[in-house]
Amino acid sequence: MRILSLTHGPLVRAELFGDVVRAEGHDLEEWSVVDDAEPPRPVEEYDAFFVFGGHMNVDQEDEHPWLRAEDELIRELVARRVPLFGVCLGGQLLAKAAGAHVGPSPEREAGFVPVTLTEEAARDSIFGTLPQVFDVFEVHEYAFHVPPGAVELARSRVCSQAFRLGDSAWGIQFHPEIRVEQVATWLRSDPSLPARDAVVAELRNRIEEWQEFGAALCRSFLAAARRTDSSFSVPGTAPTP
Repeated sequence: MRILSLTHGPLVRAELFGDVVRAEGHDLEEWSVVDDAEPPRPVEEYDAFFVFGGHMNVDQEDEHPWLRAEDELIRELVARRVPLFGVCLGGQLLAKAAGAHVGPSPEREAGFVPVTLTEEAARDSIFGTLPQVFDVFEVHEYAFHVPPGAVELARSRVCSQAFRLGDSAWGIQFHPEIRVEQVATWLRSDPSLPARDAVVAELRNRIEEWQEFGAALCRSFLAAARRTDSSFSVPGTAPTP
C-alpha cells in the first residue's frame, strides 16, 4: 500500500508508526500540511492515511487557515471510505469533520492514564481483542466528542479516547507513535505542566511496552486497511498492551 502521513510540525511525525509501515513492506510518504499546499502526489493515489498531532487546536482556523483545507480533505476521505487513522489532533480533526464538538477537555491529561473499552469495541477490527482496561499515554488539552453515527471504542475518566467512523476511519486521543525524546522536547517548552519531568521519567521506564503496544496497534490498522470495505468490521489481530 501507499500511505500518506499528514503532519503539523517537525516534532509530530510518524515516528514509530513510520518504522512499522516500512517494516510491513508499505510505502510511506509525508505531507506537511503546514508548509505545503499540496501533497507529494494526488490524494487519489494513496491507499490509506495517517493524521498526526500538533500544537494547534481545531478551532484556530483564522490563525492556521490550512485547517480548513484539511477539514475538507478528511470529509472527502471519509465519504470515499478511504482508511484513515487520526492521532490526538488528527483524531480531533476527524471528529470535527464528522460533525462532533471538539473543545477544551474537562481536565488536562498528561502521562499514562487508564482507559476502558466500550461494549462496542469487542466487534472492532482494531480494538476487538484488547483487555477491558489498559493504560495509554496522553498529552492533550482539547478533547473530542463522539461524532453522530460513530462508534465509541474507549474512554478515560475524563473524556472519550477512541472511536470508529463508518467502517474505515478511526480517531484516538492518545499517542501510540511516540519516542521518549520527542515527548521530552514537547514538554520542555511547556511550563504549565509542573509534573513534566515525572511524565517523561515514567514514559522512559515504560517505553518498551508502550512501543510494543503502538507497533501492534499500527499493524492492526494496516491489516484493516488491506481488507475490502465489506470486511472492515470483522475483528482481526489486535495489540496487547
